[in-house]
Amino acid sequence: MTPSLEKLARTDAGLASALRVSVARLSRRIRNERDPGVDLGLGAFSVLGLLARHGSQTVGQLAELDHVRPPSMTRTVGCLVDGGYAVRRKDEADGRLVVVELSDHGRAVVEEERSRRDAWLARRLTELTPDEREVLRRAVPLLERIATT
Repeated sequence: MTPSLEKLARTDAGLASALRVSVARLSRRIRNERDPGVDLGLGAFSVLGLLARHGSQTVGQLAELDHVRPPSMTRTVGCLVDGGYAVRRKDEADGRLVVVELSDHGRAVVEEERSRRDAWLARRLTELTPDEREVLRRAVPLLERIATT
């Protein structure tokens, strides 16, 4: 942390502010480590990631997971299906429902992008000292707990 961030983070409110800015900056930086040949926007790629993590979902479930309205998700899913990244099919348990799932192409794109981003971050982590990496190892469960509660 830079000296000004260290000073800011001395209070809980300052820590919240510094953490918000740093996490947002890191998130943007990681998102920018993408294949320029993949013609998906960040929103569409986010939906591919949701499908990879959660499996087949209805448009309504995807909208809820991504915190968007169903009509917006319907448009995004349409683009993913048209691009060959996802497919629609009838739900096996309830044939009245339509679910969206990753296509083989979509799964390959997600895996490639994740690998690219992980490799970038792994290279950056080698620039830290072993003690600094240990601090981050201990912080991961805490960050996950904050993000999921």
